Amino acid sequence: MSRTRLLAGFLALGAVTAPSAAARAQTPAAKRPAKAPSAARSAEPAVALGTEAVVETAKGSFTIRLLPEVAPEHAKHFVKTAKGGGYDGTTFHRVIGGGIIQGGDPLTRDPAKAAQYGTGGLGLLKAEFSDLPFVRGTVAAARRPSSKDSGGTQFFVCLRDQASLQGQFTIFGEVVSGMEVVDQISIVPADGDKATERVEMKVTVRAPAAAP
Repeated sequence: MSRTRLLAGFLALGAVTAPSAAARAQTPAAKRPAKAPSAARSAEPAVALGTEAVVETAKGSFTIRLLPEVAPEHAKHFVKTAKGGGYDGTTFHRVIGGGIIQGGDPLTRDPAKAAQYGTGGLGLLKAEFSDLPFVRGTVAAARRPSSKDSGGTQFFVCLRDQASLQGQFTIFGEVVSGMEVVDQISIVPADGDKATERVEMKVTVRAPAAAP
């Protein structure tokens, strides 16, 4: 029970006078009321090194190795979202051939909300910038243009080295297989950088292989 609920319970029962220090000292330990355990913090477990995520699409599959040692909160949020089915049925709404593909916006499940694609699932995480370079296969968190501390479920994959992104976005993974699929997604029909062909994804988290 939380401290707030305990306090509310005491108030509902009426004022209770606490015994003096001397009286407490004279009370046998066996008769003293047990101390209530502190409320456990509800936190998601840390992501294990070597955890991977398989992204399945109609174009094929690619595998992301998460980097919790670089961006622990972003890796944790990605795993939590994936395990909860939060990426399933979303699309890669933004594509730049030879540049990036971007997806993970929960709004993209609904074709009627196409005008809002790219605005959903943000504003949940603070930046976790690192010195890792933005190279081909880098997976990073998308964010709002107005705030570096606005990451969330959306992510993008780099198709080439992009040094200009350094210090601007949080890297939390790397593609370890299937980059040819990422290339194929990047060249689907688009209006500017907005994909006009739906490439939906399904993401499955894979625990690291046990050591022999």
